[in-house]
Amino acid sequence: MPKHVKMMILEDCPYCKQAFEMMEELKTVHPEYRAVDIEVIEENREPEKIKGYQYWYVPTFFVDDVKVMEGVPSIELVEKMFTEALG
Repeated sequence: MPKHVKMMILEDCPYCKQAFEMMEELKTVHPEYRAVDIEVIEENREPEKIKGYQYWYVPTFFVDDVKVMEGVPSIELVEKMFTEALG
């Protein structure tokens, strides 16, 4: 069973959009990544959900409350999130 993933974003963040595009690209290459359920949290809309999480930049991924990526995404870092979640 995949671990719980939280993705912190801001609505107009261009890097967040890139991360979403990378996630979709990786899911086409690795269909097993579709099993990972990602809770997307827009920090301005749901500030109560980000309390206690230490990060400065978005997008940020937490897998079972452990930060695995923060800031400018790369395909390698987004893939790391998936592999950690399935780990």
